[in-house]
Amino acid sequence: MPNPNTPLYVAADIHGHRSEFREVLRNAGLTDGQGRWSGGSARLWLLGDYVDRGPDGIGVIEDIRRLAAEAAAVGGDVGALLGNHEAQLLAAHRFDTAPVPGWEQPGGFRAGWARFGGREEDLRRLTPEITAWITALPAVALVDDHLLVHSDTVRYLEFGSTVADVNSAVSAALNRPDAAGWLELCDRLKDRGAFRGTGSAHTDDPVSTMLRTLGGDVLVHGHSTLIRGFGMAPDDVRDVLRYADGRVVAVDGGVYEGGRILLARLA
Repeated sequence: MPNPNTPLYVAADIHGHRSEFREVLRNAGLTDGQGRWSGGSARLWLLGDYVDRGPDGIGVIEDIRRLAAEAAAVGGDVGALLGNHEAQLLAAHRFDTAPVPGWEQPGGFRAGWARFGGREEDLRRLTPEITAWITALPAVALVDDHLLVHSDTVRYLEFGSTVADVNSAVSAALNRPDAAGWLELCDRLKDRGAFRGTGSAHTDDPVSTMLRTLGGDVLVHGHSTLIRGFGMAPDDVRDVLRYADGRVVAVDGGVYEGGRILLARLA
């Protein structure tokens, strides 16, 4: 069982940029020169979107799975959340080009996934083992006083009112046989922007609602890049963005937009 007093790191939205991911882990001392876990009992959480838009999404997943095993062997912890791009990849794999009821997208999930940065190489290399790993990923996690999510949306609460209920409902959705259910899942996971413009805490603001319902004092998300989502120039992306009166941390440095993968120490 990881020690809650050990360092806690997060990164998000690697999007197939495997070499950049390896570099930030090495620079932080979490891996050695051969890419093996060297972080001891440290904790590392990855906030989703490992695939699409970059050259080696499946390689990123392979690295995460290996590092999780290596960290666990020495008392560390590597956790990973489900991102909307993982759900879209699985939908493309499962339904291919079949029409999706309620969605006017020629070519179905396969075409929609490609339009949002899907890479054929990721789809080709999607094995049953990796499919099972993605399907088992939690959608949200409460780690110490940090509520970790992929997307900056309150729509997680449409799945349930506790972390366990949300994760159970998302797991069930990932095992549904109908395309309409998958469309609803993907629509919820890709929503964004709910916490911007939120200042001091109010009992009914989106940040307070999420934290009060699911727990934690600080909400940490990826999904919306600091470049497109928050208007930063790529060269100015150096660190995560804390906003909403310090109650929210945005972690997506927009590596596929010319930014970088950000690795932040939260504790």
